[in-house]
Amino acid sequence: MKRVMNNKASAALAGVCLVALLAGCASKTETGDSGGKGSGGQFVIGYSQSNNAEPYRQQLNKQLEYYVKQHKNLKLLPITDAKQDNATQVSQVQSFIQQKVDLLIVSPNEPAPLTPPVEQACKAHIPVIILDRTVNTDCYTAFIGGDNLEIGRKAGEAAVKALPDGGNVGELRGTLSDQPQIERDKGFRDAIKGHHITIVEAREAKWTRPNAIKVMNQWLARGTKIDLVYSHNDDMAIGAYGAAAGAHKAQSIKFLGIDGLAIPDGGIRAVQQGHLLSTFVYPTGAEEAADAAYALSQGKKIEKKQTLGTEQVTKSNAGDVYDRYDMSGKTG
Repeated sequence: MKRVMNNKASAALAGVCLVALLAGCASKTETGDSGGKGSGGQFVIGYSQSNNAEPYRQQLNKQLEYYVKQHKNLKLLPITDAKQDNATQVSQVQSFIQQKVDLLIVSPNEPAPLTPPVEQACKAHIPVIILDRTVNTDCYTAFIGGDNLEIGRKAGEAAVKALPDGGNVGELRGTLSDQPQIERDKGFRDAIKGHHITIVEAREAKWTRPNAIKVMNQWLARGTKIDLVYSHNDDMAIGAYGAAAGAHKAQSIKFLGIDGLAIPDGGIRAVQQGHLLSTFVYPTGAEEAADAAYALSQGKKIEKKQTLGTEQVTKSNAGDVYDRYDMSGKTG
């Protein structure tokens, strides 16, 4: 009889534990945000950044962190920095895949090396957003980025206006295999064609200021006559200006950049200071990426390609543009 009573007591106790466990599970689900997956009902995002050396990418990171926080069910894991190393970025992306994140965002350092891991994520049924730079596959959920061909054309038109009688251009290019670099180069060359403007120097500076300073110093040392420097981003343009200023030649050269970041040492301020003739806003896509992540967390479909607009920044509108894009009060 005693054994029977113990069995009944054990069964009752097990029942109580089961009810408590189910109640606990229900409570966890109910208190989480709707539509999320992953830990605690959250939709977990892994973002692989190509490098954190560029001010543009630093701002992209800050803005993505800010906009993701506007959606309570989204969780952004610590952003990884590939430091312009393809093998490092491939490893970081594969780590996110192994963690089974709910969404992978990638800004590829170069297209070809990042194509296989993106396809690996796709095969693992992990949605992938390609941000800013392309990969050599269509096996992704969405691409978000600017119209680099159009920005290149606008920069070329600005060069034509700045050099009405023609002249010599030095071109500071990003990483040569990157699609933004390819399109910014093509758009610029298309726009200056037939206007007696010659690109006398063109070098890869891989998007960074130190590389641009080195290249600009080499051009100056060679004595190459350069009337205008067209840089594929503001950081390189500002570096080139600094090198020219150090050689007391900045006043005879005009400088064009791309990015138009509303930060104290960015392109917009450089235009206001007269260091750059002009720059062109290249949106980070952070807000659009966060919105797309939220839509996916709710089971909604998103556009396969989202092309972001641009605008030219000149001394006359720089103050207004800075005020409109300034996020320092939000991102710090």
